Amino acid sequence: MHIEIITTPNEALKESGFGSLKACNSVLQVIQEMGHSVTLNVCETKEDLLEVVARMPELVVLAVKYIPVSDGLEKGQSDIWLSKFFAQHKINYTGSSREVLKFDSNKVRAKIHLTNKGIKTAEYFIATPGQYKNHHQLPVKFPLFLKPLDAANGNGIDDLSFVTNFADYESKVASLYSTFEQPILAEEYLDGSEFTVAVIKTNDEKLLVSAVEVIPPTSSNGLKILGSQAKKDDSETLLKITDDEVRARVTNLALDAFNALNVRDFGRIDIKSNKNGDCYFMEANLVPGMTFGSSYFPEACGLAHEFAYDKVVGLMIEAGLARASSTVPPNSISGSDDQLLTSL
Repeated sequence: MHIEIITTPNEALKESGFGSLKACNSVLQVIQEMGHSVTLNVCETKEDLLEVVARMPELVVLAVKYIPVSDGLEKGQSDIWLSKFFAQHKINYTGSSREVLKFDSNKVRAKIHLTNKGIKTAEYFIATPGQYKNHHQLPVKFPLFLKPLDAANGNGIDDLSFVTNFADYESKVASLYSTFEQPILAEEYLDGSEFTVAVIKTNDEKLLVSAVEVIPPTSSNGLKILGSQAKKDDSETLLKITDDEVRARVTNLALDAFNALNVRDFGRIDIKSNKNGDCYFMEANLVPGMTFGSSYFPEACGLAHEFAYDKVVGLMIEAGLARASSTVPPNSISGSDDQLLTSL
């Protein structure tokens, strides 16, 4: 099958998708070994994408969600969302639709949607500098955890994200707002464990679920904060969940969120618990990192099911390959009403 992997220089992205060119080449190598004709394309403009369309690949593997468009280069144009672009050109693509990917790029949109579906998320509010005059006006009580509204990979998160008083709250909100030029997400601080769950929907509508615990390193201040530095240093630890009851709670919440968000093919759901063990949805990553040996998605699959990296990639593109082989128009195959859930 003729397959093309689409990425873009991710230095300009808030969300890096599969990751570096090295990560994308790891995916490419696996697909080649599966016997397909596959190329990797670094696309920066609409013209680059139109060249892909002209080659008419049977499937495109989307390693990023969008291509940023600079007004200086293409004035008046907004970012090009790849799922929407290829759907318009009737080319099969992996991953979720543009509408679903909004839940990835906007944490609050996902929280609102899931709350309306009865799924628990941490209490939160949106903040800008000077919006609240004192701690009595804050919608959620301290301690709070502050982070950018739509940045990924722990960007903007450090020890100062954990705030217990109004002065520290004001300082961190101002700092994040200055850096990211967007409102800040302020969440109730959950003092339990962190989990991440890789979910893959296979061609036969089976859901393969890989839930693991994430142990952040302890900082010099004695805090366990999963921020950008910890992720860059690869200093956090992923552990298999050995407690059956905990694994069931985490898995069920991840499945509920995955289905309620209408995710297609694959996605990673982040969950955190409080000290009582109650689990809460934190965010969804629908184009997860795929760096061999470190990214959470393939590592979780390895820990939970002993899946090798190539097995994970094969499962991730399985449904896309089936759509590409079908006579049904691209990207229009609906899901079964009777899904078989597999949580090993």
